[in-house]
Amino acid sequence: MHLAYTPQQQAFRAEVRAWLAANVPPAPLLTLECEEGYHQHVGWERQLASGNWGMVTWPEAYGGRGLDLIEWLIFEEEYWGAGAPLRVNQNGIFLLGPTIMEYGTPEQKERFLTPMAAGEKIWAQAWSEPGAGSDMAAIKTTAFRDGDHYVINGQKTWSSRASFADWGFGLFRTEEGSQRHKGLSFILFDLDTPGVTRRPIRQLHGHPGFAELFFDDVRVPVENRLAGEGEGWNVAMATAGFERGLMLRSPGRFQAAARRLVELFRQHEHAAAPSAREAVARAWMDAQAYAYNTYAVAAKIMAGGKIGAEASLNKIFWSELDRTMHRTAMQLLGAAAELRHLADGSINEWLEGYMFSLSGPIYAGSNEIQRNITAERLLGLPRVGAG
Repeated sequence: MHLAYTPQQQAFRAEVRAWLAANVPPAPLLTLECEEGYHQHVGWERQLASGNWGMVTWPEAYGGRGLDLIEWLIFEEEYWGAGAPLRVNQNGIFLLGPTIMEYGTPEQKERFLTPMAAGEKIWAQAWSEPGAGSDMAAIKTTAFRDGDHYVINGQKTWSSRASFADWGFGLFRTEEGSQRHKGLSFILFDLDTPGVTRRPIRQLHGHPGFAELFFDDVRVPVENRLAGEGEGWNVAMATAGFERGLMLRSPGRFQAAARRLVELFRQHEHAAAPSAREAVARAWMDAQAYAYNTYAVAAKIMAGGKIGAEASLNKIFWSELDRTMHRTAMQLLGAAAELRHLADGSINEWLEGYMFSLSGPIYAGSNEIQRNITAERLLGLPRVGAG
């Protein structure tokens, strides 16, 4: 595949590169999963918004630039290539934002998208529950109607960013006695609403990147519901498609990691195992292949097509690529890397990335489930046990 950029696209790349060179913090921010680091990253989101870079594909009326997906890919390549910070509001801009674009009313778009792009409101994803992780249809948390409000009771867990975020979005059972995919609604809620209790979940590194949420008679206006009552499953599946598909994990992220991995190999080649060279080369090629595929998907969408079950295949690829790259890096660094990470920023980055990569095959829908979807919907294979 040969990519040829237009003069306008090349000029846009130069503009992005120049702005990032002038604005990316010279020293790495603290992890966004601790409170101080979280607020540093919120500051970065607002710095991005000052240059109108919060979400470049959104209409200008909502804080974007009205750019197409190819320009977004260019932006992401430059963003990751510049070593810019992780996006603390990725649940909002990459998952909820496109969902609001598709299902929200004009009032909801104006109310939620503009502050999202500006970094003024940071969003948490609140889907999973005890007993309803990969199987979201098993959700039990209720939101029953009381006039112009829903009254929410129940619990969510593994809610990303919920320790510090401003707002959350999730699925709730709004029809009493309903089962599985029926009777669910997609509701947005302020995390400071009376009756919401946050209980941070500390990870291996000790920081609370997730939280449990408890709802005790939490009153949320009906106007915070996306789409119709009982239509939440379809809305959530659209959000899941964004999570697995094009935007959550742009190829620029993996291309930048692959370049760092090549440099790491050069530094440790003298002590590396014979198989290391092949593993590094494979990681670089896979990152390039993912980029080319994403450009093809973007072109398909821009031509009026849609991404369907292919999103599951996409998710399997990027999550396993991420894990393989970081595992290779840890092998190059050797066992001492786990002891030296507090004193060496580069090693800390690989170690943090490795630990996070282990969750990749689980979040956004476990890879086992995504393989089933790929087999049934893309390959037309029968369900296991189907008669």
